[in-house]
Amino acid sequence: MARFAHVLLVDDNEIDNFINERIIVSSGFCANVVVKFSADAALEYLREVSSDPAQVPDVIFLDLNMPVKDGFGFLADFASLNDNVKSKSKVIVLSSSISPDDINRASVNPHVYKYLNKPLSEKYLEAV
Repeated sequence: MARFAHVLLVDDNEIDNFINERIIVSSGFCANVVVKFSADAALEYLREVSSDPAQVPDVIFLDLNMPVKDGFGFLADFASLNDNVKSKSKVIVLSSSISPDDINRASVNPHVYKYLNKPLSEKYLEAV
């Protein structure tokens, strides 16, 4: 039985998304994974499902380094989303950045639950 009903992966890297989705499903963390390749596509998806609490993701894995709108841009727009989304979805930054500035900036954001370094692993999922 999966621990969570819905997970949203937000990353512009297809290989990372493929691997992360496999780890999430095979570990039993979540059976239903939605993948979005940009911050804007993810925000649009969240707006679409915001009126149906059963479809709102429990966990959002967010990459920081993406073209057009990065993870911090996503977080800025996430703050204006419906309370159904903000109260249910735990945002976990999953990034290859080891920059102390990025880690601190993400960690002080009220919507960020946890900061993890890529690659995702079952050990990280257990900590969530």
